[in-house]
Amino acid sequence: MKTFLLELKTSVLLTAILVVLLCGAYPLAVWAGAQALFPARANGSLVVDRDGTVRGSALLAQNFSSDKYFQPRPSAAGAGYDATSSSGTNLGPTSQKLNDRIKAAVAAYRTANGLADDVPVPADAVTSSGSGLDPHISTANAGLQAPRVAKVRGLPLATVRSLIASHVEGRDLGVFGEPGVNVLLLNLGLDRLAQGKQ
Repeated sequence: MKTFLLELKTSVLLTAILVVLLCGAYPLAVWAGAQALFPARANGSLVVDRDGTVRGSALLAQNFSSDKYFQPRPSAAGAGYDATSSSGTNLGPTSQKLNDRIKAAVAAYRTANGLADDVPVPADAVTSSGSGLDPHISTANAGLQAPRVAKVRGLPLATVRSLIASHVEGRDLGVFGEPGVNVLLLNLGLDRLAQGKQ
């Protein structure tokens, strides 16, 4: 009986110590370190306007339905760009449903951007990312949308292309992935450009 009580006391004491360390001290240390080293990222990489209005997160896509904006990748997250339902489509390359969806998306993309039938459409323009929330599009995708955005906004195409070039983000660590453009930041740049013209 003494052995049982001693083992019970040791177990309870170790559990209490581990709870304090792993549920209190460790998360607090990680939080404090993140706040000290990279506070913007630790707080969601929020994009804030000059007037203090939060426009979104640089880490999450959001829907832009107007033709005066660049469009993000299609989303498979819930009803679209829903961070609480982040997921891919789970449809494989042999799926007829995926094939039909991509054909429809290619046709809609060509129509929306005034493209001829022989113009290749970038894959990221018609397929969702693994999370359904990728905030970036390829530079090719942005380049194909540029004439539509320039026309609707009444801007010179060269101005819009220059804005795209100024928003291109390079490869991660210089080697991973492809250069891309954050759609939220690009569209906010367009809005600032329009405000500067008024």
